[in-house]
Amino acid sequence: MKQRPAEPKHTLSVLVENKAGVLARIAGLFSARGYNIDSLAVGETEDPSVSRMTIVVQGDERVLEQVEKQLNKLIDVIKLSDYVQTPHLERDLALIKVDADKADRSELLQIVDIFRAKIVDVSADSLIVEATGDEDKIEALIGMLSPFGIRELSRTGIVAMARGGKSLNT
Repeated sequence: MKQRPAEPKHTLSVLVENKAGVLARIAGLFSARGYNIDSLAVGETEDPSVSRMTIVVQGDERVLEQVEKQLNKLIDVIKLSDYVQTPHLERDLALIKVDADKADRSELLQIVDIFRAKIVDVSADSLIVEATGDEDKIEALIGMLSPFGIRELSRTGIVAMARGGKSLNT
């Protein structure tokens, strides 16, 4: 049996009016069309009246084009960009609480160092690692820390920005 190729990943960056209800309306557009949002990060921009949403979804071009058209019709959407064909940076932040007895600490410190992560909290039996990077880096770090016992994990979701002089604001 042939496996279907994975649908392309789309990282959408959307500038929106910073007001109540905008997030719910935009998330509703995706769910109404049967799209799962893989990652969603929202935050205020350099202009406090504007928020930037970074939405990561997988889907075929035709249906995603329709979603983009619907998003552009929303009065609260200022500008939308799909980074699928644009050189851009993506980053994810993770906080990972790991079991850490005295015997394991040295090895954990080496792993954290290799991934250029940092330890931001230490207790008698655990530590919290902060890591920033692309999704693959975060997933690899989680894989390396899993054998020690991950107690808790929190991730921000992807944030993205086009490389070079190109700006979503212009």
